[in-house]
This record gives sequence, structure tokens and C-alpha cells, in this order.
Amino acid sequence: MFNLNPVEWFVGFPPELAVFFLSMIPITELRAAIPIGIEVYKLPVFTTWILAILGDIIPAIFILLLVPVLHDWVVKRRFLGPVLTKYLKRAEKTFSGKYEKYGLIAFVIFVAIPLPVTGSWTASFASFIFNIPFKKAFPPIFLGVCLAATFVTLITLFAGGALRWLF
Repeated sequence: MFNLNPVEWFVGFPPELAVFFLSMIPITELRAAIPIGIEVYKLPVFTTWILAILGDIIPAIFILLLVPVLHDWVVKRRFLGPVLTKYLKRAEKTFSGKYEKYGLIAFVIFVAIPLPVTGSWTASFASFIFNIPFKKAFPPIFLGVCLAATFVTLITLFAGGALRWLF
């Protein structure tokens, strides 16, 4: 029913657009887009790196700008408002100590670690929960995306070269 192979999700697209769109999806982000761009589509490394960063950061920009507006709209609703406010207060209370201790550098490290659920999407939603404005949240998220892209690119190049050498 569902095709779980991200290489086939954008088969009819030019390779550059496929890498760009794969980077936008929260499941794959650039952690899958870069290896696919370099190893499957044989795109140049720098082109893949740039496309992956752009594709990963665009959803973060929309999340950072639109979630506060959506929140304000939902809070005004009779049933959803109190429920959402309650859960956001609880989340802020739970995680605010860690944020206060580590600050914005935590966002850079959090986004830069190329593991599942540590990307720009999660950091953007977290910045909303912690009431961090766009101007303060975007630079560390962008830096983290650039670092993650660099790490994934280096891992892809090393692993791909090592596997070709072995086999």
C-alpha cells in the first residue's frame, strides 16, 4: 500500500528536485536526501549539500512563522483553547529547565546530530513551545542544519568510498 523506499517517492522528478523535496519531508529530511542525491542520483556533492539545506530549512521557516499564528487562532476556540494551553504549559515546564541551562547552543547541537527526530522540524516546534522568537530561533536552527548536512555528506562520502573499495 505505502511505498517505504524514499528513492521511489519522486521518480518522475529531476534528481535536483527529488533531493530538495526529500529534504522537506520530516521523515527523511537531509539525512536521507544527501545519501540518495550523492549515491543514487550521482549529483555533485556541493549541489546536493545546498539543495538539502534549502529543502530542510524552508519547512522550518514556515513552522517558525505560522505555528504562533495558528496557536493564537486555536486558543480563541472554546474547547481546543484550554486543552492546548494546558498541554503547552506542561511541555514548557517540563523542558524549560534544560533550555535555560543550555540555551540556544542546544538547538544547534540538537539539529546538527544526524539522528531521527533531531532535525529542524522538531527544533522549530520546540522554539514555539519555549516562546523563542523567530529572530533568535532561526540562526541556530540554520547553523544546525548546515552542520547536519556537512556531517551526513562526510559520512556518505566515507561510507560510500569504503564500500566501493571493499566490494
